[in-house]
Amino acid sequence: MKKTKVVVVGLLALMLMMTAVLTGCGSSKKTEDTSSEMKGEVVWWGWTPGSPTNEKYIAEFNKEYPDIKVTWKQTSIDAYDAALKPALANGKGVDAFEVSAGSGNGGIQVFGGQAIDLTDAVKKALGDDYKDKLNEASITTMTVNGQLKALGVGTVYSGNLWINQDLFDKYNVKIPTNLDEWKKACEIFEKNGIYGFVQGAGQGAFNIDTFHAIADNVSPGNFTKATRGEVQWDDDSIVKALELWKGLFDDGIMQKGALGLQQYPEANNLFMSQKAAMVMMGSWYTSNALPDAMKSAIESAASKEEPFTMIPIQFPDIAGTGNTGSMFGDLDYSTAVSAKSNNIKAATTFAVWLGTSQSGQQIIADSLNVVPSLKSATPDWDNVKLVNPEKQNEPIKEYLKNAVNSGDNPRFGGINADMNQALTDVLAGVAGGTITPSNGAAQLAKTQADSE
Repeated sequence: MKKTKVVVVGLLALMLMMTAVLTGCGSSKKTEDTSSEMKGEVVWWGWTPGSPTNEKYIAEFNKEYPDIKVTWKQTSIDAYDAALKPALANGKGVDAFEVSAGSGNGGIQVFGGQAIDLTDAVKKALGDDYKDKLNEASITTMTVNGQLKALGVGTVYSGNLWINQDLFDKYNVKIPTNLDEWKKACEIFEKNGIYGFVQGAGQGAFNIDTFHAIADNVSPGNFTKATRGEVQWDDDSIVKALELWKGLFDDGIMQKGALGLQQYPEANNLFMSQKAAMVMMGSWYTSNALPDAMKSAIESAASKEEPFTMIPIQFPDIAGTGNTGSMFGDLDYSTAVSAKSNNIKAATTFAVWLGTSQSGQQIIADSLNVVPSLKSATPDWDNVKLVNPEKQNEPIKEYLKNAVNSGDNPRFGGINADMNQALTDVLAGVAGGTITPSNGAAQLAKTQADSE
């Protein structure tokens, strides 16, 4: 009898111990949300648009949600994935984080599995017809396996150059519209100790932008068709575009040492410190036309120059086809909420505010960094004050209008990871002379065939 009692007691003790162990294991994996929709601390990771713009977003957010503290944590574009992966894995120090639609940094296909589904939160904010109120790309490109894993903040476009109008005026240089004029402009600036054009050709994404612009100049739409398999990458138009890309280096338009330079920070700093008159940047650069943003960019470039007049111009017609003005765009970045965050509710409030609220999207519009995802949000030109309104207002308004009306011409959205790497390698090889344009096109075609 005593023996039986001892056995029963022992079994009960063992069962209790096992239950405690199993419960402990379960609780170690489960996230305990210590925040609320109105209160909490949110660490927001990302790479764009950066300080001081992001802090302005946070300040506007805090007018409505004063008890949610948001801290912006910025990394460089190239370092983002490597830094974010371990932070998400250990569940500490990241609550909201930026993701992208393409195969570059922060890809939604890479990080979507570590984000919560925001569908219900968006429906609560905008209603069941939320899809009608938002840019289509902000929903479709952020949906993974039927779940809305992030909320698009806005769309970004590329395909143009930005110039320092003050330098063009000072040295009486004609704004280039073709190859000869571009070469001539660069020669004049070089004689005066200024880079005519600057590009960080050591950073693949921006090389792809320039090549895409050239390809559209040669034959509009063929670059996008190639990404979709509708045109072969070894098509004559692609080979011609690669030849023209090589010509930028041979003709002295690309500055010496371009392949050893990064677009950010080096090329950007050269332009912002007025040591370069032209740079290949897209619509995200528009925010630098705002005095505060430009002052910050100039200071980051370790320069003491005053804000200057920068305006967008069309990519020069270097192919001589007359096909100019092409622009291409993608959803620039979206906000995801970490599934392991201890502040999920507060982080969700922030993500939904930034991507769907009129106040959040209005400050996005007025920052001129991206075109807002919320269709009802457009720049308030009565409040948006540029460095030189007389010379900048109309060109920038027209530029943004052209960008929105650019049609079906994605930037990186149609480029998978393998093709992204192949383009990066081929463009660097062709520029450096280790790959011929025809061989480069053949390599791109092979990459496309291997991925099908």
